[in-house]
Amino acid sequence: MDVSAIRALTFDVFGTVVDWRTSIAREVDAFARSHGLGLDGPAFADAWRSLYQPSMEQVRTGARPWTKLDDLHRESLLTLLDRFGVSGIAPTEIDHLNHAWHRLDPWPDVVEGLTRLKRKFIIATLSNGNVALMVNMAKRAGMPWDMILGAEVARAYKPQPRAYEAAAELLGLAPAECMMVAAHNADLHAAAKSGLRTAFIARPTEHGPGQTRDLAVEPGIDLAAGSFTELADKLGC
Repeated sequence: MDVSAIRALTFDVFGTVVDWRTSIAREVDAFARSHGLGLDGPAFADAWRSLYQPSMEQVRTGARPWTKLDDLHRESLLTLLDRFGVSGIAPTEIDHLNHAWHRLDPWPDVVEGLTRLKRKFIIATLSNGNVALMVNMAKRAGMPWDMILGAEVARAYKPQPRAYEAAAELLGLAPAECMMVAAHNADLHAAAKSGLRTAFIARPTEHGPGQTRDLAVEPGIDLAAGSFTELADKLGC
């Protein structure tokens, strides 16, 4: 494909940039050990993530006012602690566990790939994560973003069109000058409807060894790569 018109790459983060499942499972396992609990880290991580879309949908539909992801995550965490029979945890410890989402590890190819891509393109998050979450995650892992964009800035959760359109506007670019990078076909299809170009990155273990979706790129997406470094190769970085 001709990439000469592309000036910025905007990135989904959870699953595309960071391995949320392994990272959250590690944090939950440490929390369980410190409190003598019999929690299963990966199972808890999956359960927490399963509440992600339903919690945002309440905001998307207008059933509740704008609420940042940190607060949605904390509400979901309280629901799960109750479901798993965990009680008596101090609020400060709940906050620390909730901020595990600020401490997610990037996939091994990410920092090198972003560093290469940054030489040629503006690179920015386009995540449903709030600004503090994205900044803390990037600082910890050394991710060299030019900008932190996404839901909190746009006041819209993907796949609402405003989430994608606001990113281009804030960068002073036309949507067609931006390429959305994600490991999720649905995210990319939504971005394409708003006029962005699209690149699929395969993350076949995002949801663990039994993952069944987003294993391959779907028709209608501009570019596919197996890693950020391969994407850099394909974009001439």
